Amino acid sequence: MHRVAKALFPMSSEKIFRVALRGDGLLTSPRWNKGTAFTHEERKAFGLTGRLPSRVNTLDEQCERAYAQLQARDSPIRQNSFLQSLKEQNWVLYYSLLSRHLRELTSIIYTPTEADAIANYSHLFRRSEGMYLTLPDQDTMEEDFLEQTRDRDLDLIVCTDSEAILGIGDQGVGGIGISTAKSVIYTLLAGIDPSKALSVVFDVGTNNQDLLDDPLYVGWPQRRVRGKDYDNFIDRFVQLVRKYHPHCLLHFEDFGVTNAQRLLEVYRDEHSVFNDDIQGTGAVTLAALMAAVGVTKSRLADQRYVIYGAGSAGLGITRQVRDAIMATDDISREDANKMFFLMDRYGLVKSSLGADKIRSELSEFVRPDEEWQDVPANEKGEVGLLEVVKKVKPTVLIGCSTKGGAFTEDVVRAMKEGCDRPIIFPLSNPSRLVEVDPKDANEWTAGKALLATGSPFPPAKMPSGKDYIIAECNNALIYPGLGFGSMLCQSRRMSDSMIIAGARRLAALSPALEDPDNALLPDFDDAPRVNFEVAVAVAEQAFDEDIAGVSWKKEHTREKAKERQWKPVYGTYEPDEHGGY
Repeated sequence: MHRVAKALFPMSSEKIFRVALRGDGLLTSPRWNKGTAFTHEERKAFGLTGRLPSRVNTLDEQCERAYAQLQARDSPIRQNSFLQSLKEQNWVLYYSLLSRHLRELTSIIYTPTEADAIANYSHLFRRSEGMYLTLPDQDTMEEDFLEQTRDRDLDLIVCTDSEAILGIGDQGVGGIGISTAKSVIYTLLAGIDPSKALSVVFDVGTNNQDLLDDPLYVGWPQRRVRGKDYDNFIDRFVQLVRKYHPHCLLHFEDFGVTNAQRLLEVYRDEHSVFNDDIQGTGAVTLAALMAAVGVTKSRLADQRYVIYGAGSAGLGITRQVRDAIMATDDISREDANKMFFLMDRYGLVKSSLGADKIRSELSEFVRPDEEWQDVPANEKGEVGLLEVVKKVKPTVLIGCSTKGGAFTEDVVRAMKEGCDRPIIFPLSNPSRLVEVDPKDANEWTAGKALLATGSPFPPAKMPSGKDYIIAECNNALIYPGLGFGSMLCQSRRMSDSMIIAGARRLAALSPALEDPDNALLPDFDDAPRVNFEVAVAVAEQAFDEDIAGVSWKKEHTREKAKERQWKPVYGTYEPDEHGGY
């Protein structure tokens, strides 16, 4: 029985619920449990008087106690475990605590600490936390799916096959942790009702030998399945979502490079699907770029782009920026492609590398050899970063390579020689893998570089002595809003124009547009407000494209968004004598 309470008012503003649960059933339901915050009247009505100590606490007092308990844990992984336990007990307390310590605790429940929790998932396992779909059990997938989702009104499903988890690679069934973490961020920063979100892991095996050799591994201990069997398994799930929850956003997370873009292309025109690693990374980077060109008073189409690292993230950024150039500056696809110079482990992606070294998805961005006849190459004919920078004189240099220190002083100084205010985004995570420390890039360009990173960094000093705040291209500044916008208007798909609209709204909130020496993106502490604005822009764009699936009008979008947001506050409970709603 999934529904146990009846709201007397809409979800976002309700204060009174009729609840069918009683006693221990109520205290063990994380959705409805209040712990010591149950009033004396509620305790009598729901059979709780003898089950709780006498004093009634406010939510503020509960948060103070929980935070003190959290601080007593002496390591991030133990704090992660404590918060996981709290979430399993009381959703309102959990999300209220997180919202009061947003920056500090996001790093505990998400990156980087969640990566450690996922890597140790089988050894930390206590209870299930989502839906585990295992390939050998696919014949009962529909039955298993309905067992968990029947009578549930789902807005969001976050799913992963765990092949490329948070920079630590293949983590098998432990990838359920990234699905649940992403769902939490949706609630924390966009106000998605956690009861309307589902976290899923596709257990298709693992190529992580440490897991296969681990007798405590809780997943399917086989090599990772690929090819037609894999595709059929994923498709069976997607079709279930389309059949039973046609308006639900399907969020793909941490799929490997061979599947991420491919699956997005397969399903993006038939359902509202979103891949954060591709589209979220691309969107937040696009927003930072839009802010940067606003500072330089130029256009996206005026730039020359070198993308160092052409994997899922790098290619996703390239395509996102390319599409924005086409949409905002009325440039053809062919001409927009020519503005990009992609680099991977073989150096510049150029035609003489041959088909065995150029992935098919890079074909649009292959540079002709005749451009590079006068440029030095190594014995394999590969052109390095410094040579590319000297030849191209890029205005934008983006790093997605995980090659720490790749943007050397020579590279950065060569870039500065080619333009007055170079835009340099070393985006690799974690910080030890960043292509250049932003304080060095700031120093080598005499404070002229416009900088954004993929990890948080302290401010850099400007020649004037002023602190230059380094913008963090954190996907969480935009992906919850992109998703919420789609859920809000029940769009039939997540279009490129919707994502561009969200990025444009985020860029408009850039502090650098008020002060060119300020950060290119808003501070993470402002993420809830920022994501709300993104969501409104995304939903309004869906109306403009006539792909919204709701009956209300575009001009009501902001009002509807406010009504829809779930807030971590306690309501008043009244017994539902009929039970079982």
